[in-house]
Formats: sequence, structure tokens, C-alpha cells
Amino acid sequence: MGLRALRRRGRVKQEASGANAGQENVRVLVVGAGGREHALCWALKRDTPDADLFTTPGNPGTAQLGTNLKIPATAADDIVAAVREHRIDLTIVGPEAPLAAGLADRLRAAGRAVFGPSRDAARIESSKAFAKDVMQRAGVPTAASRSFDALDPALAFIRGHAEPLVVKASGLAAGKGVLVCATRDEAARAARALLADGALGEAGREIVVEEFLEGEELSLLALTDGERIVTLPAAQDHKRLGDGDTGPNTGGMGAYCPVSLATPELVARARHQVLEPTLRALAARGAPYAGVLYAGLMIAPPPDGTPYVLEFNCRFGDPEAQALLPVLPGVTGHLAEIAAGGWRPREEALAPSRAAVATVLAARGYPEKPELGAAIIVPRDLEAGTLVFHAGTYRDPDGALRVQGGRVLTVSGLGETVADAAQRGADACELIAFEGKTYRRDIAWRELGRGGRRAGAARG
Repeated sequence: MGLRALRRRGRVKQEASGANAGQENVRVLVVGAGGREHALCWALKRDTPDADLFTTPGNPGTAQLGTNLKIPATAADDIVAAVREHRIDLTIVGPEAPLAAGLADRLRAAGRAVFGPSRDAARIESSKAFAKDVMQRAGVPTAASRSFDALDPALAFIRGHAEPLVVKASGLAAGKGVLVCATRDEAARAARALLADGALGEAGREIVVEEFLEGEELSLLALTDGERIVTLPAAQDHKRLGDGDTGPNTGGMGAYCPVSLATPELVARARHQVLEPTLRALAARGAPYAGVLYAGLMIAPPPDGTPYVLEFNCRFGDPEAQALLPVLPGVTGHLAEIAAGGWRPREEALAPSRAAVATVLAARGYPEKPELGAAIIVPRDLEAGTLVFHAGTYRDPDGALRVQGGRVLTVSGLGETVADAAQRGADACELIAFEGKTYRRDIAWRELGRGGRRAGAARG
């Protein structure tokens, strides 16, 4: 169907009342304010140039592509009203928090097309304890674990657990709720900080303690209407702050695709062992899942190669979206068709048109205490094949671009190979300037060590 067909369908239903008289262009609202949402807006404009875009609350990057509405992403009542006021044909919910709060349910109840799972289905991300239960009952490969909402039982379990081990806040923690602990003492301190001291507030009122898995991480995202599945090219995220995967965990310092580890055989295995049984299990619980399902995987070393699930997310990843969306022309048509119903994809997997390496430029002090306010200079003459997506930025009263958040910009380099893309991105990262600029210079280091594969090799 695509975006234009979604608009025509809506006009047939509504023109009788005059509600859309004279409106020709499809109208799309993207909810959120980060780099992922800027990338979504960019992809929508690429696929449907005459679309009218709105973003709430948006950022200076999305303002260049459409209209920012000054409404917080979690203000459901105001968003539903804005969808009605601006005659929005399709709403795409970017972040996890509004999905977990039921924004997609509210919009569907109002008769509006929305891309994003229901509140019940979004629990696959908003509650790690729930996700673990779903996986265990569905037979999905994942680390052995136990969930706790009281400190003493958690400490007793930790005392008998092999080292190393992992302690996770069950709720939404903006990428900061996973603590890899080398010793039981370290894990006990983490459990105490979450359950007794409230270090992450509501997100840490329940924790998951699980075994540490060896292997290589992979991000596998899939579009689904709850029954049919189309996988996107696998990407690889870089969570640690520093080069060589050192320093604290962050929300993500960069990502790239394609990943040669993700052979067609491995993706098919993950589809059959992870995605399909998870969707069936959610449907059986009365929470059918429609949207994009993100599986964070740990691929066991050869010869095993089992795709173990580290986590599920209920939305496009950030920064994975900034690597994937630029190399998937036409992908937003799938989002519109899933939202409208009657999606009938012609393929089981989408292949990237080229390679992409996305590097996050962060503020000094990120993730603990980022320094805000620095002026940002983005040269106008960056090399072709480079995209800059805004995240933590704002414009001051004089129009100058300034730092507003920990992750400031994502620079996506594009090329025929991962090596080409990495070089383009690295050149642009050097040219962009702000005081305290912090970024990794080794995004895609594993792939570059394997030869910087050409995008076409991802095709199965």
C-alpha cells in the first residue's frame, strides 16, 4: 500500500464529512526527539518526498524536514488531540516509554493508524522479567536467570552463582540498567544499589540476575504484524563508551551494517528459534505484537553458534536506526502497511543497498553527567555519502546550535563496503566541532578486522 495509498484510503473514509477536503499530501507524525526519530523522518522524506511531516517534540534536525510540535512524547492526551487537529494519516512511535505507557492503544482506540505495539506487547521491553518468562515458556534460547523484587533472596542467589554474572534492572533504564559483574561481591553491590538504594528508581524495583554469555553481539530487527515477519539486515551496536569496548555502558555509541557474522543461515535460525516462537507466545497471552521487534542477540562461538537473546526492544534501535534506515530505500512503506492492516510482504528479508557506519558524537561527561550548552558547528560541505542526525541538540535564541543531551549527533557514513563507510564517517566526525566532543574511533572494528564486507554480501 505505502504512504500515498494509506492517504487515499483515509480520504475515501473521511471526505464525506469534509474533514480532509483539499488535503492531498499524506501526513505523518513521528513521536520522539532523538537520532532515531530524525532518521525516521529522513527516511520518510526519501521514500515519499511530498509527505507532510510532523514530529513531537522533535529536534533541530527534524525541524528541517517538517513541523515540530511542542508536545512531550509521553503526553498521550495531547498527542491524540494533535493527531486529530493536524489530520495525521499515520503516527510512528519512536521511543519505548510512550509505547510502554499505551500511546499506540490510545491512537488505535481513536481510529487512527499507528505503527508500534500495544502496551501489553511492549512489555517485552518494559519488563525484563516478563520477557524472560515469555522466552522460557516459548523455549527461546536465553541465559539462565532468576527475577527478584526483594534484596535478601537476590543476595542469597548471587552467593551461589558462578562468576561472572549479570544484574539487570527489569524496567526501562535508558540503556543504563545492565551491569556485567566480574565477581559475586560486585553483583551483590549492584543488587543492593537497585533494590535497596533505588539507584534507577522504578526501573530497578525488580531485577534479573543471569549467567554471563560468551560470544559476539548482534542486533536483529524485524517488521511484523504479529504473524508475518520481514527481517532487516543485522547490525552490530557498540554499547561501551570507549574504544576497544572499554568504559561504562551507554545507550549506544555507534552501529554498522551489514555484519558478515549474520549469514543467511544464522538469520534463518534466529527467525525460527527466536522471532517466531516469541510472537506466538505473545499472541497466546493476548498481546499480539505489531511493529518492529528488536532482538539483541549473543551468538555463541563456533561450532555451537546458537543465537541467545540478551534482550528484546519494542522499537527501532538507537543508533541502529541511523545505520539501517539510510540503506533500506522504501522501508517506510512497510510501516504504513502494517499500521493500516492487510500487510502482504513479498520477501522474508530486506537487503541493504550499501554499507553504513553510524558514530555517535557525545557530550563530555556522558553517560554519568554530560556537559550541556556548548556551541556546535556542522560544516555545510560534508562529503557526499555522509548523513548527520540530531539527538541532543537545540537552537538558542540567536539560532546557534547547542548541546542539550548526552548523545548529541549521530554521523552516518555510507559506502560500498563497511571500510568505505567507516572512512567517510570518520572524516565527518573530525570536521564537526563542539567543546568536549566525545566519540569512538573504532565503530565496526570487528567487521574491519574481517575485511570490511561489501553490502551485497548480505543478500541471501
